[in-house]
Amino acid sequence: MGESKLRFKADDGSDFPDWEDKTLGELFHISAGGDIDKNNCAAKQSKDYPYPVYANALVNNGTYGYANYYKIDGDTFTVTGRGDVGHAVARHCMYVPIVRLLVCQPNMDDDVDFFAEQINYTRVFIESTGVPQLTAPQLSKIKVKRPTLPEQRKIADFLSAVDAVIAAQQAEVDAWEQRKKGVMQKLFSQEVRFKADDGSDFPKWEEKTLGEYCTQLKASIDPRKSPNTIFAEYSMPAFDESRKARFVSGREMNSARKILSEPCVLVNKLNVRKRRIWLVKNPEQNAVCSSEFVPLSSNAINLTFLSYFALTDRFTSYLMDCSSGSSNSQKRVVPDVILNYVMQIPSLPEQRKIADCLSSMDEVIQKSKDELAKWQELKKGLLQQMFV
Repeated sequence: MGESKLRFKADDGSDFPDWEDKTLGELFHISAGGDIDKNNCAAKQSKDYPYPVYANALVNNGTYGYANYYKIDGDTFTVTGRGDVGHAVARHCMYVPIVRLLVCQPNMDDDVDFFAEQINYTRVFIESTGVPQLTAPQLSKIKVKRPTLPEQRKIADFLSAVDAVIAAQQAEVDAWEQRKKGVMQKLFSQEVRFKADDGSDFPKWEEKTLGEYCTQLKASIDPRKSPNTIFAEYSMPAFDESRKARFVSGREMNSARKILSEPCVLVNKLNVRKRRIWLVKNPEQNAVCSSEFVPLSSNAINLTFLSYFALTDRFTSYLMDCSSGSSNSQKRVVPDVILNYVMQIPSLPEQRKIADCLSSMDEVIQKSKDELAKWQELKKGLLQQMFV
């Protein structure tokens, strides 16, 4: 690390001393969590089991359960030593670390929140040919910068304030997504119905198979026969990364692709629980998709409505029940399973109202996500200046 470009001043306006170069092992006693005592643990916290049990996980702050005893007391930070290694979390409680979760206990007066932030920015990487793992000796060799304790605290307090804004923004995103999920449930179960513009009731929903309303786009192309042609590729990696088509040459693709000749909804055949449903409103020139998608076009269904319907729990459960394969991640459905699904469909005007309602909610959610991304990028920039 070089010299920090972002420094705080002391309360009297003077400069703090220069930062020291240290290894983590010089500043912290590092130990690994052991096996869990299942006879003294419970899934939920109670007065009898008050102490958190933390494991090598990022979900729910690494909480595995609760115990009636503790092993660690005081301000510490933990670092994941298995799986997604190197993720640090400051802990200010009594707890039990398990499954080789690494615990860093200060040898001197140091702020654990500051060092947890620094470790996360450092992005600890351990080269491994097997299961990624980080050991206490390896972690102890990581080089860190050590300001004086007063400056550590100023930095930690500042970053904690930014984290609080990020957490609040994430909570707003989560709340809107839950609202949307609830609205979708009410709309597609017909618990809530829209009225026509003149106040009259819309007709009853019709029950037909998806194949009676939709056409599967079956035409395909081998991009390798046009190596210099640029294709707009709708692939599962592109969906997972940004939900934007990737522009790639024919020579970069190693198998046939389906031609997206008109607006359609892509429904994933592989690992259907992931709900990779992709609305392609205006296909680009030379638009193609992976053979793991089933492209559905229709003049009888509003495609935006169809894309939301394909995200419902009921449709996903149906696809999961019809999936077959050697493992959960490799299970897939055949196109006929999708086309044979029996669904209830409202009239086109009611479809448009449902689609407009859910699209409006998505716009609000996207704005909240954009705001969240701005704060996350701000923190990233601050850390880059601080730990250059």
